[in-house]
This record gives sequence, C-alpha cells and structure tokens, in this order.
Amino acid sequence: MIDFWLAAGLLLLVALSFLLIPVLRGRRAQLEEDRTALNVALYQERVAELQTQQEEGVLDATQMDTGRAEAARELLADTEGVEAPSVSRLGKPWPLLAAILVPVLGLGLYLHFGASDKVELTREFSQAPQSMEEMTRRLERAVAAQPDSAEGLYFLGRTYMAQDRPGDAAKIFERTVNLAGRQPELLGQWAQAQYFADGKKWSDKVQALTDEALKADPKEVTSLGLLGIAAFESQRYQDAIDYWNRLLVQLPPEDSSRAALQGGITRATEKLEASGGKVAQAPAAKVAALLKVRVDLAPELKAKVQPGDSVFIFARATAGPPAPLAAKRLTVADLPATVELGDADAMMPQLKLSNFPEVQLVARISRAGKPTAGEWIGRSQPLASSTTAQQALTIDSPDK
Repeated sequence: MIDFWLAAGLLLLVALSFLLIPVLRGRRAQLEEDRTALNVALYQERVAELQTQQEEGVLDATQMDTGRAEAARELLADTEGVEAPSVSRLGKPWPLLAAILVPVLGLGLYLHFGASDKVELTREFSQAPQSMEEMTRRLERAVAAQPDSAEGLYFLGRTYMAQDRPGDAAKIFERTVNLAGRQPELLGQWAQAQYFADGKKWSDKVQALTDEALKADPKEVTSLGLLGIAAFESQRYQDAIDYWNRLLVQLPPEDSSRAALQGGITRATEKLEASGGKVAQAPAAKVAALLKVRVDLAPELKAKVQPGDSVFIFARATAGPPAPLAAKRLTVADLPATVELGDADAMMPQLKLSNFPEVQLVARISRAGKPTAGEWIGRSQPLASSTTAQQALTIDSPDK
C-alpha cells in the first residue's frame, strides 16, 4: 500500500499547486504594487521640492519644467514592466482555505467510497498463501469486500469443506446458488456440504438437491459421489456400486481419485457378497459406431467440377429418418480424401449411427453449397453401422 499512498500524495501535490500558485503570484503582485506606490510618493515629493525652489526664486519657469520632466522620466523608468494588479473576487484567504480542505475532503471521500481494501486484497492474492488458514482469511475478506461475487463465494465454500467446516460451507454454497443460479455443480456442492453438516444424515433437502442436479446433468460428479456414500452408509451396497460406477466413467484416466473410488466399489462388493447378495452386472455399454470411408471423384467428372465446389459426405439410415446421422464437409480440391463418420459427428444427439443397425454412405457435390441438393452424387450399398473396414465411395452420377 505504500506505493499507492505515494502515488496519491504526488497527485495531491499536483492538485495543491493549482491552488497555491495563484496565492504566490498574488504576493508577488502585492510587492510590485507597494514598490510602485513608493515611486509615486517619491515623485510627488520631488515635484513639491521643485515648486518650493521656484517660489523662493532659486528656479525659473524653464528650470522648473525641466526638473518636473526629469522626475516624470524617473517614475516611468521605475514602474516600467509592472503589471496592473488583479483583483480577486474570492479574496486572499479562500485559496489557502481550499488548499487545506481539498486533501482533507479527498481523503475522507476516498476512505468512504474508495476501494483501498480491494487494492490490498489484490496485492495479497498476487502472492502465494503460506497456509490454508491464510487462504481462508483472504477469501473471507474478499467475500466481505465483494459480497455479490459468486466465484469468491464458491472458492470460500470449497475451502471450508477442505477445513472440515461443512456447516459454514453449506451456507456459503446456498448464497452462491442464489447469486449464480441453480447450476448442477453448485447444487451438488451444496447437497454434499449439507449432508456432512447434518452428521451424515440423509434428508429430504439433500435428496431434492441431488435430484435437481442430476436431472439437469446426469453426469454431475459431486451428486453421484454423494449418493454413493449415502447408499453405502445405509448398507444399500448395490446402489452404492451403481452410483460409483457411473462416477468412475466420468473421471479422466489420470484422475487421482479413481483409486479411492475403485476401493470403495471393492468394499461395497465385499459387503454385498458377505451378506449373501450378488453384484448385479451393469448392462454392456453400446459401442460407438465409427465408419471410415475414402471418397474420390470419377475421372470423367474432373473436368466438369471446380476446385471450390462443396463436397458433403454423410451417412443416413436405410430404414429411419431421412436426416443425416453424421456428416462432414470438404471441397473438390480435397479429393481424394479419407474421412471418419461416427457418433461424435451426430447432427442430433438422438440420431446417432450406433442407434441404427444399417446405414448408407452418400457423397454429394454442390456448387451452391447446399447439402440437400447438388450436381453430382455417389452412393454406397447398405452396410452395418458397426462396420470397421474402410469403405470406398466414388462420386460418379448426376444428382437427381
């Protein structure tokens, strides 16, 4: 903060200079005015002496006029270059009073409306905290300075959870939800904090929060993990296994929590089998479809197309909606080319290649850039969507 106050002090000095310079100039003008008055008085005294000498007969009229002219020249020489004094409408005390009030008033206004606390917080956050307690204090100060910051509240709630303060975390996550909206991730964090704040007792409130979170996002990891914990604590081991398996699919392979999660699944399996139960196998996941196709142009058409013409390559169901299931766009200049069409290229989530057992590959050239109509086309024979061998597709027919 020292550099901040130094900068503020320099700015204050600049502001005061605009007030004090006129005062100093006024003092200089006063000195010049006093000197001019003295010169005038000396002139008048000299003229009076000349008149006395004339009356006594020492000087004649000619000498009198010469002496008066000489005195006048001396007066003009002494007052030459002196500016006329300016008259201030405010009076002399006002600039000095303003010079005192400006810094006092400015400091008071800044302390009331300014953001010195935020400046200090910015400086603190630029340095790494030395402990979790120091980080918590910083976040608490940041939230106090910016109570409408959902991001600050979120990080404070996570910090409270790391310090085993779920009661405080639940209150903070509730405020975060009220500010940022009922986002699935925030609802999951709130439900988790509330569950531990209630002594690991499942409640209607926690159930409602997790239901809302998973309805908006079935892959919300915090809610899945929490439901698995609650199921394990209540000896519903099959439910715990199911929830944790769903969570395990969402975690990246390098995630450090996968080992702990797998350990929880193993313990739940052992307890289920020890109680005479049998682990229900999850249904096999549907394998994502991926078709690889090499697209080329018939030799007799190469002179009839232009390099910039659009080429649309897509797969559509032989028995189903006419809309493409997956599509790619190239140009004639790219041919021949090998492309892959899979579930990741689905035009709509519900229309994936793997949802239809049989598909047809189509390649169309459209000079106008329209995927539904063009000049030339190539079609494959129907094939299974699970086909893994590379297919060959040649554009060789007019598009009718």
